[in-house]
Amino acid sequence: MNISKFFHNVAEEMRKVRWPNRKELTKYTITVITTLVFFVIFFALVDLGISSLINLIP
Repeated sequence: MNISKFFHNVAEEMRKVRWPNRKELTKYTITVITTLVFFVIFFALVDLGISSLINLIP
């Protein structure tokens, strides 16, 4: 397979891609940001809890 055929196939596959519209993209972005905030808070609380437990050990 030569390089020009490879790029031709890449271009063909890219034409098949269905890109999200503005409404979908906004929805997905909000979902990702919300999920990130949830995990940041979750892991911060877990870290705080573990740190508190470690500090209780004499």
